[in-house]
Amino acid sequence: MEKIRYGIIGIGAQGGAYAGFLTGKGGFAGMPAPECPPHCALGALCDTDPAKEAMCKEKYPEYPFYRDWKEMIASGDVDAVITTVPHYLHTEIAIYCLEHGMPVLGEKPAGVYSKAVRQMNECAQAHPETAFGIMFNQRTNKLYQKVKEIIESGELGEIRRSNWIINSWWRPDSYYAQSEWRATWGGEGGGVLVNQAPHQLDLWQWMCGVPSKVYAKCLYGCHRDIVVENDVTVVTEYPNGATGCFITCTHDPIGTDRLEIDLSGGKIVVEGSKTATIYRLKKNEDELNATMSMMEVARLTSGNSAGANEMYDIETFENVDGWGYQHTTVMENFALHILTGSPLLAPGTDGINGVNLANAILLSSWLGKEVENPVDEDLYLQELNKKIAEEGKFPTR
Repeated sequence: MEKIRYGIIGIGAQGGAYAGFLTGKGGFAGMPAPECPPHCALGALCDTDPAKEAMCKEKYPEYPFYRDWKEMIASGDVDAVITTVPHYLHTEIAIYCLEHGMPVLGEKPAGVYSKAVRQMNECAQAHPETAFGIMFNQRTNKLYQKVKEIIESGELGEIRRSNWIINSWWRPDSYYAQSEWRATWGGEGGGVLVNQAPHQLDLWQWMCGVPSKVYAKCLYGCHRDIVVENDVTVVTEYPNGATGCFITCTHDPIGTDRLEIDLSGGKIVVEGSKTATIYRLKKNEDELNATMSMMEVARLTSGNSAGANEMYDIETFENVDGWGYQHTTVMENFALHILTGSPLLAPGTDGINGVNLANAILLSSWLGKEVENPVDEDLYLQELNKKIAEEGKFPTR
């Protein structure tokens, strides 16, 4: 069976997990590794850290190790690369790969600022023969796929409002102390919006559409010894007049993950990214608004279950995929795209939507006003560079 040999650039927590997935030698944080996808294999490993090199040579002695990712790309040992490196390097490595005919599967986020991501996407458009994907592994979640399908079918009408509370990202100070680049403007480019929440920012837009206006309140170093955002509340507006709200933080050890999507013909509620409840109104809200008497309204709001049953039907479904299985599904999808031309679940160019939104959220917070989405990319980079200069750890971009 033909396989795509992946070269992993960056053997930190994520890259190390991917090496384990591709070899069956371990998962993430002690969790069991899923089976290696049938069309995927590990080809080589790359990192600049001598300690990572020593670990790889002990754990993966049969695989070549490189200190220079450009040498690995030219080696002939790999058919595609996965980038698990600090965020600013995502676009630089992807552009080099695309220009040299090397398929690249980038880790999220696509980049830190939209100007660099746009340049990366333009490079991808100039080299359509080279596969380009992004590790939006949560798009493999069958639950979200079905929610997207229901929305796009139009059976529940038009979206009026969406709300996502995703606070299940608890991170203590020890997490941020793992690497010098973490939770810095110059090293990571931000906090929860570029590290933990990009998957939800992607899914939110993938299902509910891209907002046109953004207003945000961000707290920086909230209950943590960091300078970047780790408590975020966002209000969005869409071209059709719909609104949205997105709330996330990294200081809630109990956490909440709840998505609600209100539509003219019903409601979708997702709990814990595992269970979805679909409420299908028997008459759409416009008709109910025009015809329902206050007596009928009182019967519904009094807790009368019979009245509620008359108003809507309920369907529930669940997703049981494990954490690692989502990642290996993206790897397999990318491999099959290279081998057979089958469609990508997460094209690399889709990554700009989440970066645009994260940039708009931060810029709104910095300026204290509502902003358009996408924002002026030069203005965003100018403001980001101010944060980097104030921080003093890394050079401006």
